[in-house]
Amino acid sequence: MKRAADKVAPRRAVVLLSGGLDSATTLAVAHSRGYACHALSFDYGQRHVAELDAASRLASSLGAVEHRVVRLDIGQLGGSALTDSAIAVPEAPTEGIPVTYVPARNTVMLAYALAWAEVLGANDIFIGVNAVDYSGYPDCRPEFIDAFEKLANLATRAGVEQGNFHMHAPLISLSKAEIIRLGTGLGVDYGQTVSCYQASAEGLACGRCDSCRLRREGFLGAGIPDPTRYARKA
Repeated sequence: MKRAADKVAPRRAVVLLSGGLDSATTLAVAHSRGYACHALSFDYGQRHVAELDAASRLASSLGAVEHRVVRLDIGQLGGSALTDSAIAVPEAPTEGIPVTYVPARNTVMLAYALAWAEVLGANDIFIGVNAVDYSGYPDCRPEFIDAFEKLANLATRAGVEQGNFHMHAPLISLSKAEIIRLGTGLGVDYGQTVSCYQASAEGLACGRCDSCRLRREGFLGAGIPDPTRYARKA
C-alpha cells in the first residue's frame, strides 16, 4: 500500500479558457484526462467582456486548480469587429475570413500560455479551436496547431532541453453538435458559458451573430435544449 507522500502528482496543463462553449468543453476534457488544469483567460479589449465573468465561473465549476486573467490589449491595434466598435459585427454568413477575426489572436495567446507552461513545468497546452463548425479563422486549423507545437519545442529552454511540449486541440475535428454532446457527458453547464460576439454586460446573447448561429444549430443537432440566455427572441 502506497503512502500518501508516494502518490504521483497529476500532470499540469495550461488550458486557454475564453468563457465560451468550446473552451469550457476543452477544460472539461483536460480535467477528465487527469490533468491539474491551470486556466488562462485574456482581457484583450473584446466587446464581449462578459465572457471573462463566465470564464471565472467555469474555472471554478470545472475543477481548475488556478485561473488567471491576463490584460492584453491587442484591441488597441484594431482590425476586428470584436475589438473595434466602429466595425459592425456581421449578422449574416459572409464569404472568406470574416471581420470578427482578431489578427494573430491565437498566436499571441498561445505564446502566453507557452510562457506560463514553461514556468509551471507543464508540458501540455489545451486550446478549444475547431475546424469543422467555425467561422473560417486561419488560426483554428490543424496546420496551425502542429506548427505552434514545433515552435514551442524550438523557441523555449524547456523545449530545447526536453523537447516534449504538446499542443492539444481535442475539439478540432468535431462538429458543434458533437462538442455539445461531449461536454454534456462531462458535466459542462452550458448555461454558464458566453459565446456571443456582442453579448450584453449581463452575458445575454444577441442570437444573430455567427457565433450565436453556430451555437444554436449545435444544440439543435445534438438534440439538447439550448440553455443560452438571449437578449431577445432569436
